[in-house]
Amino acid sequence: MAKITKEEALLYHESGRPGKIEVKPTKAYRTQTDLSLAYSPGVAYPCLEIQQNPDDAYRYTDKGNLVAVISNGTAVLGLGDIGAMSGKPVMEGKGLLFKIYGGIDVFDIEVNEKDPEKFCEAVERIAPTFGGINLEDIKAPECFYIEERLKRTLDIPVMHDDQHGTAIISAAGLKNALEVIGKDISHVQIVVNGAGAAAISCTKLYMAIGASKENIVMLDSKGVISTDRQDLNEQKRFFATTRRDIHTLEEAVKGADVFVGLSKGNVLTKDMVRSMGPNPIIFALANPVPEISYEDAMDARPDVLMSTGRTDYPNQINNVIGFPYIFRGALDVHATAINEEMKLAAVNAIADLAKQPVPDVVNDVYKVNNLKFGRDYFIPKPVDPRLISEVSAAVARAAIDSGVARKEIKDWNAYKKSLSLLLGQETKLTQKLYDTARKHPQRIVFAEAVHPTMLRAAAQARAEGLCKPILLGNDEVIAKMAKELDLSLEGIEIVNLRHPSEQERRERYARILAEKRQRDGYTFQEANDKMFERNYFGMMMVETGEADAFITGLYTRYSNTVKVVKEVIGIRPEYKHLAAMHIINSPRGTIYIADTLVNENPDTETLVDIAKLASKAVRFFNEKPVISMISHSNFGSSQSDGALKVRRAVEEMHRLYPDLAIDGEMQIGFALDRELRDQQYPFSRLYGKDVNTLIFPNLTSARSSYKMLQMLGTDAEIIGPIQIGLNKPIHFIDFGASVRDVVNIVAIAGIDAYVDKLIHSTL
Repeated sequence: MAKITKEEALLYHESGRPGKIEVKPTKAYRTQTDLSLAYSPGVAYPCLEIQQNPDDAYRYTDKGNLVAVISNGTAVLGLGDIGAMSGKPVMEGKGLLFKIYGGIDVFDIEVNEKDPEKFCEAVERIAPTFGGINLEDIKAPECFYIEERLKRTLDIPVMHDDQHGTAIISAAGLKNALEVIGKDISHVQIVVNGAGAAAISCTKLYMAIGASKENIVMLDSKGVISTDRQDLNEQKRFFATTRRDIHTLEEAVKGADVFVGLSKGNVLTKDMVRSMGPNPIIFALANPVPEISYEDAMDARPDVLMSTGRTDYPNQINNVIGFPYIFRGALDVHATAINEEMKLAAVNAIADLAKQPVPDVVNDVYKVNNLKFGRDYFIPKPVDPRLISEVSAAVARAAIDSGVARKEIKDWNAYKKSLSLLLGQETKLTQKLYDTARKHPQRIVFAEAVHPTMLRAAAQARAEGLCKPILLGNDEVIAKMAKELDLSLEGIEIVNLRHPSEQERRERYARILAEKRQRDGYTFQEANDKMFERNYFGMMMVETGEADAFITGLYTRYSNTVKVVKEVIGIRPEYKHLAAMHIINSPRGTIYIADTLVNENPDTETLVDIAKLASKAVRFFNEKPVISMISHSNFGSSQSDGALKVRRAVEEMHRLYPDLAIDGEMQIGFALDRELRDQQYPFSRLYGKDVNTLIFPNLTSARSSYKMLQMLGTDAEIIGPIQIGLNKPIHFIDFGASVRDVVNIVAIAGIDAYVDKLIHSTL
């Protein structure tokens, strides 16, 4: 994992729009009619409907998709009682997780009140706004009273995730771990180190899935909780053991089958682990330092089954596996509560999911190809895309069966499908690209390393494991800038191409280029002079195999870069042109557009090449191309030169590729509206298909299309430009590109380079 510095974290939260979440309108609001419908006088009608039937709030407002994350800041992460306002970044973060994993909207609410009665009164008064309430970071024992009271007084789901989230995930893990080693939960001896909110809730849920209370020993900071102690609150007293011969953790774990740590780091020793029963199960869940490290536990007992709260070890107990999907299922049936039946349904769904074959996307992320149910995998990974459909559906069904649902679900297959599609494609493509690039990090040259954006991107790409960066530029300037930006250059190669030490390499590159272009009038001296330019030098690194890919463009006009790349790298022999593509990742799907950078006013031959290149590129991203050739006209409605060249390009593509889904010329409205296109032009080769690739008639229209989306600040994520048609991976980026834009291209360049190697290794 990349080390997170204070400066990076503060910059992340401060940059751009402060914070991590925002509210966006979901209805039209541009016209006076829109505003009249949204507010006065139109808004009166849903108000009156809700007055007559309060459940109609789910029909006419966002109540059914809105959760309050509420805290008083008395037990914030590992920071303790830091106050309501100080805990706001955590609550916003929880809201972000709700949104990206469950598609759930969140208002984070920080209540400056420690008195449980007054806190509950505040929550009760605002509860009508929400479809559910997630209590967060409230200290014990007050959190028990607060949750129990709100569950009694409110008719919407209330859950204190610090208690029940960990309980649900760890119960699923315990259920499966015991199955792996063939032990019966009703007979195993369980030691729980910690007696706070999470520990109490976990232990009660273990009992709900079959653990015997008599076989459970719980410890707090003073030692074993036993019946002879007089300092116990109601929650601890419930778990007091009658055994008089144990007082310490060392005594408690001797012969035990299960250790669950919800306390602090490094309290479980190797000797204690050695004293446990055969095939011990250890859930060391203190964060960031567990009760015993994974390495120490495995060293002490190779037969141990181990879980932690960390991402860098197997079987992570992570609340994000649970809470977004539990609330998703509860909201979708307008539940009045999250009850024990719903929690147990989540436990069983999570446990069952770990036994199913693991999808490729999960294997890819964790750089394995054989994840299967067993000692090292008995809890699903947080990135498993099936969690939302399996867990949410199980919770929703349990709510209906237990009588707390206001809404029925008739078609469960359709519901599961809707859950899978809920989050759309946004970020999924980039995540897949990143995960794939991490599997085979390539040597990527960053041409303009003295530019802050490029330097930050290189450092970030290195920290995220996307590539092995090579920085071109003055090493002293780069080092100074990195220090000013607080960036680590560890593991990053710097090449000062103008330094005398690089003379031999410059001359070697010059000889290669001069020989390659000698029939184009190149001399050695001319080529040698060009080796002092970063684009020539960097591309020659790729040409000679001393690097795998090259990124440039923040300083250099693309037209100049195109000239250099044609001289040094060249166009693939099966094409006469190169082109560029942008990817538009929108809530309605992914669209590929070309040419967005290179060919200013392409003729028919060039458009054919662009279409062929785009088709190949879309397949590179593992999609089947469905291509529309864009024009101002539709299928011969205009005889202008611009329309004719597109029409002829389509005719040529039809001749060359009779099975390819491509057609035109057509206006963009028909290209993106399948129903309208099918109705008006049923003869089209695109009939019944959703277009995912747009070929524009000129550079102006192509660039304008994605730039307009970019500048309007829509929900579309824009990736590019991606160069297509070159012999080797050379990528130009847009002037003014952000760090994330560059890192996106790094991922693509790395995959491009790796695939290129595979192709050449088979030739």
